[in-house]
This record gives sequence, C-alpha cells and structure tokens, in this order.
Amino acid sequence: MSSSVQEAIQVLHVDDEPDFQDLTVEFLEREDEQFSVVVASGATEALEIIDNDKPDCVISDFDMPRADGLEFLQMIRIKYPQLPVVFFTSQDRETIIGSAIAVGPTGYVKKEATAEQYEFLAEQIRSTM
Repeated sequence: MSSSVQEAIQVLHVDDEPDFQDLTVEFLEREDEQFSVVVASGATEALEIIDNDKPDCVISDFDMPRADGLEFLQMIRIKYPQLPVVFFTSQDRETIIGSAIAVGPTGYVKKEATAEQYEFLAEQIRSTM
C-alpha cells in the first residue's frame, strides 16, 4: 500500500528584512503544503540552522549586512557543495551571475512582492528537489 503523504520540503529563507521574511514564509507555505520554511536574518544564523537542521534548499537575499550573498554562498559550498541555493534578491540577474557564477548558485528569482514572483520562487524550489 502506498502512502499519499509526501515528505516536507525544508526551506531556509535568509533575509535581513523581517517583513519580507514573513511575507515569503506565508506565501510559500500557502502555495505548497509540502514547504516548511524557517528564517534567518544573516549568514551566521543561517549556517547554524544548516548545520543543525539540514534544510533541503536555501533561498537567500544577496544584499545583507556582514556577509553578502556571494560570501554566504561560498561558505555553504565549503561544507555543503550539493545544497541548492536560490538567490531571491532585488539585485539584477547580471550582477548576481557575473559575481557568483563560479560558486554556483542553483537559481535566481527577482525579489518582488507579487503573487507571480512567489509562484516562480516556489517552482524554482521544487525544481531543485
């Protein structure tokens, strides 16, 4: 007998803007009941969560204090080279790709508070699984 219950997809959302964190968590968990989203406000906190909770995917802003998205991605790649990381940022794609291509982000979604962008983000997360 097969089970219809699917495993949760553990998503870590890293962003230093609390309102945007809340909006992202609300939308993703409403968009797909498989998503279980935890948040971190910066790289140090996020790395602790990654070490302890082993999320399936990370979505990260690029502009953050102390360690930017590129530095954060480099830190992740040292210990977790296969962990999917999607940049969800207001930075232009060309800026991100130009500086991060060698480190290998899994995806990029332009940060906008629209239903279409959140649907696209959800698709990007699903495609990394």
